[in-house]
Amino acid sequence: MTELINILFNPLSNGIMTVLTGLSVLYWLFMFLMGDGLHLFDADTDVDLHPTPDVSDVDGSHDIDADGSDHPHHHTDSDTHSEPGFFAKAMDYINVGKVPIMLIVTMFKFVGWAITIVSSLFINIASWGIKSVLILIPVFIVTFFLMHFLTKPLVRMFKNIGYNGEESHDFLGRMGKMRASIDGKKIGSAEFIVQQDPIRLNVVSHNGEKISYGDDVIIVDESKDKKYYYVTKEITIDNI
Repeated sequence: MTELINILFNPLSNGIMTVLTGLSVLYWLFMFLMGDGLHLFDADTDVDLHPTPDVSDVDGSHDIDADGSDHPHHHTDSDTHSEPGFFAKAMDYINVGKVPIMLIVTMFKFVGWAITIVSSLFINIASWGIKSVLILIPVFIVTFFLMHFLTKPLVRMFKNIGYNGEESHDFLGRMGKMRASIDGKKIGSAEFIVQQDPIRLNVVSHNGEKISYGDDVIIVDESKDKKYYYVTKEITIDNI
């Protein structure tokens, strides 16, 4: 028993991952004890993050005017589509939005924890002292790429059970905080709290004005292809 505890918490990198994984286990136990776990994967209660659009998926036949209105125009070779940000692409790579985000977070911690423990058995990481936490950098990178493949079966499973997330109109009027800077037609991400969970959505400035990282925003509309939402700055005393 002593040897097992030593492996779980020594070196420091093992201890960090053991604690993080343990917190996820406690979260799921709490959810099921409270009864929320019984409908956790119900299609009517999950949140749809909408898959990140590819460049070819963004509707290039509409521009956003300064006054927020859309108007059709003829697309020329000089026109360019808005690219989603790095974070949005990363989340789409590990299938966030196609699989409930808390399940992905738990899997990420568990896989990372397993890799960290196994690596400490073959590499004398304990001799690194506090620097052993540096092993978590390659561990997280490897885990990230593994998650793309490990979540694929879950994507099919949730698709078969009708996982569509929360209806899009439920997001209208929600207030959140920008996690990227956007202007014009640039697609960025914003964080919203839904059922006490932080949810990231792809967003575009409604009238093309610059919205900076950290600004409070409110969802005012959804794109026709349902790939992203239009947001404006939330009106506060500071920005009136």
